Amino acid sequence: MLTVDFSRFPLAQGDRVLDLGCGAGRHAFECYRRGAQVVALDQNAEEVREVAKWFAAMKEAGEAPEGATATAMEGDALALPFPDESFDVVIISEVMEHIPDDKGVLAEMVRVLRPGGRIAVTVPRYGPEKVCWALSDAYHEVEGGHIRIYKADELLGKMREAGLKPYGTHHAHGLHSPYWWLKCAFGVDNDQALPVKAYHKLLVWDIMKKPLATRMAEQLLNPVIGKSFVAYATKPHLPAQAASDAATAATGAAAAGAAK
Repeated sequence: MLTVDFSRFPLAQGDRVLDLGCGAGRHAFECYRRGAQVVALDQNAEEVREVAKWFAAMKEAGEAPEGATATAMEGDALALPFPDESFDVVIISEVMEHIPDDKGVLAEMVRVLRPGGRIAVTVPRYGPEKVCWALSDAYHEVEGGHIRIYKADELLGKMREAGLKPYGTHHAHGLHSPYWWLKCAFGVDNDQALPVKAYHKLLVWDIMKKPLATRMAEQLLNPVIGKSFVAYATKPHLPAQAASDAATAATGAAAAGAAK
């Protein structure tokens, strides 16, 4: 189940991709299938090990094109272990709502993204998430749980402040909002409640079979109650004058160093 829409966020074969806070690896796997050079990073060691196993299985099964690479590793989103401008693409899906210093995470993503590179950010949508919080404290008041609810303009504003240029947004997973409302109403740990079990079967059927009826229903529901808000942006190139000034400064610094 992908939240990022790759028809709006195209990948080129060989793109260097960072899936930041990869979790179970759903977006990393899709990027690998599309021929990217993928790094899936998460702070959860158990999930990283599981993602690495799936990467190995995909390679063995021939699911990735020739030249595609995939690495799973532990890491801190606030101190990424990569040089500046290491990636063509960065994806961070359903992560930023967990992190107190979200501006710090954005700054790190921008640092490791090359000029002209693309970034996809997904977070829980404001309206459906407010309903979950109203129905259940246990939904978000857990260790590592959601600490904020973003309004779309707030997230886009923070992305712009970080130096990114948003170019598109949409909502996703309209069928999933009612499921989480049921979970919150009957108890987030109570998977045996009949309405929760029944709706979960519907979602599994939809994911596995992709029937036309549920695909059409989700398209209609996404703008209204889509569970996730998705934003796409680019990292602009330096303006020509700024780039020229930077090159001049670098040349001057090199000359000064040689004269010493």
